[in-house]
Amino acid sequence: MKDINRRELIKKLGLGALVSTVACNNMKSHSYDEHDAFSKEVPSKKLTAIVLGAGNRGNVYGNYAVKFPEELDIVGVAEPIPIRRERFSKRHNIPEDKQFVTWEHVFDQAKFADIIIVTTPDNLHYGPAMAALSNDYDMLLEKPIAQQWQECADILALQKEKDAIVAVCHVLRYSPYYRKVKEVIESGVLGKLISVQHFEPIEHVHMSHSFVRGNWRVEKDTNPIILAKSCHDLDILRWWIDEPCEYVSSFGSLSWFKKENAPEGAPLRCTDGCPIESECPYSAIQIYMREKQRGYVFDLPDDPDKHDDAVMEFIKTGPYGRCVYHCDNDVNDHQVVSMQFKSGVTANFNMEAFTAYHGRRTRIMGSMGCLVGDEADLHIANFRNDSLEHWNTKENSKISSGHGGGDWGLMKDFLLAVDKQDASLLSSNLDASMDSHQIGFMAEVSRKEKRMVKI
Repeated sequence: MKDINRRELIKKLGLGALVSTVACNNMKSHSYDEHDAFSKEVPSKKLTAIVLGAGNRGNVYGNYAVKFPEELDIVGVAEPIPIRRERFSKRHNIPEDKQFVTWEHVFDQAKFADIIIVTTPDNLHYGPAMAALSNDYDMLLEKPIAQQWQECADILALQKEKDAIVAVCHVLRYSPYYRKVKEVIESGVLGKLISVQHFEPIEHVHMSHSFVRGNWRVEKDTNPIILAKSCHDLDILRWWIDEPCEYVSSFGSLSWFKKENAPEGAPLRCTDGCPIESECPYSAIQIYMREKQRGYVFDLPDDPDKHDDAVMEFIKTGPYGRCVYHCDNDVNDHQVVSMQFKSGVTANFNMEAFTAYHGRRTRIMGSMGCLVGDEADLHIANFRNDSLEHWNTKENSKISSGHGGGDWGLMKDFLLAVDKQDASLLSSNLDASMDSHQIGFMAEVSRKEKRMVKI
């Protein structure tokens, strides 16, 4: 960490009238490597894994095996979309008899790997998770754990019975930035933790892509957005505060992406002659064709010269070409959750669709200091000596995977935990993840019933 210009920080962050800039000296100042996970240790042997679901997240974790083949080998895959299954199998040299159409087929064979990686859609987490545990696999489980609290409890019970190593993909816990925040809290420089404000700006195009047109648009088919998107944030709050949450209240709704807000004359699809297409911030033609964003959802052909024609065809016929005001979406586009924890620490969390930016923002208030961060920079004010300190993620971290390095940071810790059969090496084990999931489920009870809920 290093000192920063006091006036610049006060102007930028509004921290108040702090008197001087003196370095805080009771925090460690080392650099972070996402893959090292604070250690140069590697598994004692190469581990093997089967991936259930070869979409975006399956490829993220699968790519760890490509980058670090001495640690992990992908030996099986289940994926119903042929082009995804074929590409994934080719990338990992998976034999034909270990390529499956659906997850159920994997368990028709005797156990043939150390690990099951569950990256199926949200509504297909419970079945594969229970089958993996029943067949004595250790497991990496994409979040959310399941769609219902009872299903989560079933998975936990079976994990306990089998004594299996299970990591939930709360990847933020494994990123250098979020680990640094945790380190600052534990250093004591902030004193007693009093209150936290945390904000997730989804960004308006991301919202329209994933939660209006995309796979997470309908609650019953996936999860409420507070779990499908923001269980990361509830988990981070639970991890930082490090005590049980006792009370929750929540408000939120779907306010904008519905038919009554459609511009006059807007057709069902962006390609059907929309009169305002050229100026609409949610135009599918603008997002996917002109700006070429998020093309991974289209399973494009290998020949780049054919990409534009393929994207346009997908827009004309698929879900991503629909007008955002004429979709079947029902998840919230904004939500606030207020929490009180066991010792009286309070936390407020806001999930917002309507921002021109992404990257979570956090303010942490303690009795002896406060912290402000935006995933790139941390600014720490120490009341004891009127000092300000700055820590920058890029300057202090080596990152090559998504979620600020958390994707591969998770993989590193998970593989070590499996190798040593020691769940304590995991931050996001199943027990820890259940706490934040319960906050999310209870937040939905509060929101729908308009009452404070005791956990």
